[in-house]
Amino acid sequence: MEAAANVRIIPAKQKIMGVPVQQKKVNVAAYCRVSTEAEEQQNSYQVQIEYYTNYINSNPEWTLAGIFADEGISGTQTKNRTEFNRMIRMCKKKKIDLVLCKSTSRFSRNTVDCLDHIRLLKSLGIGVIFEKENINTLTAQSEFILSLYSSFAQAESESISKNITLGNQMAFKEGKVRYNFKYLLGYKKGDDGKPVIIPEEATVIQLIFKLYIDGGSTHTIAQELNNKKYPTRSKSGKWSAMLIKRILQNEKYIGDCLLQKTYTIDCISHKAVKNNGERPMYYVSDCHPAIIDKNTFNIVQQEIARRNAKRSVCTNTFTEQGRYNSKYALTELLICGECGTAYRRCRWTSHNRNRTVWRCINRLEHGPKYCKSPTIDEEPLHNAIVRAINEFYNCSDDVAKVLKSATDTVLSGSNDNEIKQIEQRLKDIDQARNDFVNLIATETCAPDSLDDEFARLYSEEGKLSQKLLSLKDKANTESTELSDEIKADIDKSSFELHQYDDILVRKVIECVKILNKEEISVTFKGGYEIKSELLT
Repeated sequence: MEAAANVRIIPAKQKIMGVPVQQKKVNVAAYCRVSTEAEEQQNSYQVQIEYYTNYINSNPEWTLAGIFADEGISGTQTKNRTEFNRMIRMCKKKKIDLVLCKSTSRFSRNTVDCLDHIRLLKSLGIGVIFEKENINTLTAQSEFILSLYSSFAQAESESISKNITLGNQMAFKEGKVRYNFKYLLGYKKGDDGKPVIIPEEATVIQLIFKLYIDGGSTHTIAQELNNKKYPTRSKSGKWSAMLIKRILQNEKYIGDCLLQKTYTIDCISHKAVKNNGERPMYYVSDCHPAIIDKNTFNIVQQEIARRNAKRSVCTNTFTEQGRYNSKYALTELLICGECGTAYRRCRWTSHNRNRTVWRCINRLEHGPKYCKSPTIDEEPLHNAIVRAINEFYNCSDDVAKVLKSATDTVLSGSNDNEIKQIEQRLKDIDQARNDFVNLIATETCAPDSLDDEFARLYSEEGKLSQKLLSLKDKANTESTELSDEIKADIDKSSFELHQYDDILVRKVIECVKILNKEEISVTFKGGYEIKSELLT
């Protein structure tokens, strides 16, 4: 490093009343910074600290006011530069008279920040000496020269940032995934650098998806996890509704990865914003082990969309009916048979007795003039729904037929993907062979030159045909055995519900319609409808 210029403060008066006054020493500080934590940068960081410590202490007219050093911090903004901000605070308290710095790029790579802080220090009578550029900010022409050098430093940062962005884009196109294991619950970094599932945390992830499908809201799920003290990797250490939602929408839990969900606006602000199509995104499938199966994940995404799409059906009540209610399943399912409006749960108090009832919102808001639907007590309503569910599951013939049919459909497609791929490849081979025949027929190329290609195609076709036959035989055998076993269990099963259950109601019922004060109609998912009496 080049030696810094000696700065000496000479008092206005050398004597007071004829008595010699001891000359004041200059409080000198030094600022050092490296932008990365690489080994070679760490060496530079230590060298700067040692150099300035020895250099300031070796000058008898200087007093060391401190060495302020930021390690692994970008110079494009001062927000996260703890030591730099501490140095500025000490300057404002007049504990520093002079600041030494290796170069303008070490001080700041942001032109505006650099000039603002230089002007602030200059107004306090504090100079900054940049050794590499040989600039003393207390001189008249320093600001112009300094603005040039700081502009060069900023332009260099912008150029580096663009190169990094281009490098990231190339990595995205090649499907290279970078994982932030610090906040990725359920995974840790393996020996090969790829994600490895942590069984205890994976159980929590699976529980979150199950609770959501069962009808729980993100708020109630977070509350339950906090009560049971399940671990989380959030900074607060607590579960929140927002954290639950991010987990439910994170494709990494099905083994996939969507790259460039966010992007940085510029290298000065470092502000990351959501990518809404301004930049290309890249989807990488099956890049690591999955915790959640894709079918479950898709069901959750559909449920999130359904809940977000709910519209308000109530204007005057305190409870907003347009929001999803995880507490009562009937809030979404129970509708008026007369006007088609949803029913709402109410609490009545009469003669010191509480009574829970369900009433049509249209009647609640506008009175019987617009709707004369009956008010239904909750307990008889629940009992009627339970009877309808039991009747649905106990009509064995119809239900068994549906279940058996579904079993055959599901099992028959167990190896569909691989079989379809082989069949498509066989079609491609057949097309390629026809193309070669056309080439020979048009005398575009000699028949002998394609002998090797024909041989390769025939060889591949034979192997694939044999594998296809084997897969189909295996699939038929396995699915038949498993299908027979499941159908036998269906025939033996007897379904009966003893008490009302919100989770089951959400899963199996499409809607419940109040026909009159004595009867309801329960429509199950799939369209099957059963009428049930309201018995008091």
